[in-house]
Amino acid sequence: MTCFVDSQYQPLLDFGGPSSSLSPGFHREACSVIWDHNTNMIGILPVSEPKLGDGSSRLEKVASLPPSFPEWLGDRSFQQVHGTRFAYVGGAMARGIASADLVIKLAKIGMMGFFGAAGLSLSVVEQEITKIKDSLEPQGLPFGANLIHTPEHPQLETQVVELYLKHGVKKVSASAFMKMTPSIVYYALKGLRKNGDQVERGNRVFAKVSRTEVARQFLSPAPQAIIDDLKRQGLITEEEAALGRMVPVAEDIIVESDSGGHTDNRPLGSLFPAIQKVRDHLIEQHQYQDRIRLGAAGGLGTPNAIAAAYSLGAAFVVIGSVHQSTVEAGISDYAKQMLGKAQIADITMTPSADMFQMGVKVQVLKRGTMMAPRGAQLYKLYRDYDSIEDIPSATRKQLEATVFRMDLDDVWRQTEGYFEEIDPRQLAKAETDPKYKMALIFRWYLGKSSQWPIQGQADRQVDYQIWCGPAMGAFNDWVAGSFLEAIENRSVDQVALNLMEGAAAVFRSQQLRSFGYDIANRAFLPTPQVLGI
Repeated sequence: MTCFVDSQYQPLLDFGGPSSSLSPGFHREACSVIWDHNTNMIGILPVSEPKLGDGSSRLEKVASLPPSFPEWLGDRSFQQVHGTRFAYVGGAMARGIASADLVIKLAKIGMMGFFGAAGLSLSVVEQEITKIKDSLEPQGLPFGANLIHTPEHPQLETQVVELYLKHGVKKVSASAFMKMTPSIVYYALKGLRKNGDQVERGNRVFAKVSRTEVARQFLSPAPQAIIDDLKRQGLITEEEAALGRMVPVAEDIIVESDSGGHTDNRPLGSLFPAIQKVRDHLIEQHQYQDRIRLGAAGGLGTPNAIAAAYSLGAAFVVIGSVHQSTVEAGISDYAKQMLGKAQIADITMTPSADMFQMGVKVQVLKRGTMMAPRGAQLYKLYRDYDSIEDIPSATRKQLEATVFRMDLDDVWRQTEGYFEEIDPRQLAKAETDPKYKMALIFRWYLGKSSQWPIQGQADRQVDYQIWCGPAMGAFNDWVAGSFLEAIENRSVDQVALNLMEGAAAVFRSQQLRSFGYDIANRAFLPTPQVLGI
């Protein structure tokens, strides 16, 4: 049925173009889309239910649009299940960069953050988890913490899980897993219980994946052999074991594209649909009853990128690199200033400390640091020589003078002291394998270079290893000229709220364009504003 509105609304119509009167915040208002038959133009009327006329106005109402609120972006089941206001997650940046303060601040504005536990001692993790709990639990606000796969130290993985279970950490961000391990299955199954026809979870796993084969494992029930072994050890009950065969290991999957740190550099637009297909196939195969959500991570540094992720079907978004430059991030001001100057192209790949011998690389900040080429030099030497003694004398002197800034024998003594305390088996292997000893020495630099920016060691700024993706440069470009350009103004709440508010505006702009409205280009570039809840 054709609906023509009364002619009284003619003066209120906005037909877009350069003279558009749409103001910041227009996305928060309901509106009607009007087709002017006289001019064949599409206009916007800031009235959701205009009075209808006799048709003489020739102004046809073709649609009514509700407001576009940031709270409405994503899958509403995310907020319902996890107790948030927004479908927005702060990623678990390692070594406490995703700090307790950052997690607490996000929770208090209706979002959720994961504490970056990877690379920290158990005592520090316990201390920071206690701080978060003391702040958030009285208000019933959600939080999580990181569980990183440590194939060389499986006992550490188990100890972290036991710590989380002891302190009632109900959500973990599982990263770097290539297959299911007893520790992640133990965490996922612990607390499973039947409530009528529903299986309720005591703990929830957010699995960070960038490959379909890994996603498939998290989206399937846990391996039967692991379930049986956990039951045999008395770690899970008969009921938990039985229910573990009925549900996937994770109901929240983080599809990680071109992120900082460990990354496969995959574009979100290609990766997300592939994992969607795996998800949908396994839902049908296993007849899962509960919703399985896919979140998007990597490259999300602007409202436009976030809106695009939601348009792909993301139930939630995960922000990492951009949060490193915020006031609450657990990294030095020196590093934050470097991050605040980064452009999109100011990133590169360098060897990873934890998987050095395998040739695995991490994405890091290139601008203002020599760490990446120095890391690449160390890996080339490792590949070309069988021991430290085989390295040419001139090259060794150059390494000692510019990279390590100490004699390599002293580096080895420090390395020995470290592994004597945490894993003496590494030293036993190094005694019989000189190439392995060389790798441990080179990993000293790679490990230290990621600590120096956190500690703010000024004389080592040229060697800072700062995990960073292209989202950081995109964010800096977006906020240039606004109050968020200054690092001291980048509180994580203002950064997060502006990204989500801007995404809602971009979402509405695209809606209007799809109806044929001549929307101005500037509508797709929302300006950061000081926002509140």
